[in-house]
Amino acid sequence: MNEGKVILEMHAEVCKAFAHPTRLAILNALRDEEMTVTDMAQELGVAKGNLAQHLAVLRQRQIVATRREGINVYYHVTDPKIIQACELMRSVLMGQLKETELLSRKFGT
Repeated sequence: MNEGKVILEMHAEVCKAFAHPTRLAILNALRDEEMTVTDMAQELGVAKGNLAQHLAVLRQRQIVATRREGINVYYHVTDPKIIQACELMRSVLMGQLKETELLSRKFGT
């Protein structure tokens, strides 16, 4: 398999990991600081068991990693570019939403 195809397959796998609102919320929560599962569960309003499943997907794709400190396990985003990519996509989506709203108002749909 050539290098270009390998990168495309890796890209697709990472995009699959982003394909759930809870995982995107996790990344948003981790944008500025490390957090424990308990902290994330409280902030996001997600059950710890559910959160653990989503974190496992993100860890498997090396999007987040952990650091142990005593009895606490802290999660962090592995590369700041991941947050930048999420922000870029959010910006694109906000632009599309605004355009849709403008068209809706203009044509009364």
